[in-house]
Amino acid sequence: MSPAETSRYVRLRVELLLEVTDTDQLAAAALERVEADEFMPDEERTHARSAVREDEAEALAYLVEPVDLIGRVPGVELARASWTSEQVEHDPDAEMWDLDEEDDEDHLDDVRP
Repeated sequence: MSPAETSRYVRLRVELLLEVTDTDQLAAAALERVEADEFMPDEERTHARSAVREDEAEALAYLVEPVDLIGRVPGVELARASWTSEQVEHDPDAEMWDLDEEDDEDHLDDVRP
């Protein structure tokens, strides 16, 4: 690829830390998504049902859709996407979550509806 062609592609990395406040509600939403997927083979559907009931990270993986993140951005087409979810330990007082004013100016780290 020429430099002009490669410069058209931008890798956007987004990291979110989510607190699961209602595991039953999360699992139910993921199960609905699994049941509604008309292209999912029966064997995979059986595995998915079990996975979303047992693991919040799996449930989130079935509900998060990267296309939704950029769907309304003009002039952009999703070329590829991958994502993972995993359960992690979280210390809200850890330095990595302590953003000072300088960081706020350099990054759009605040959540906007």
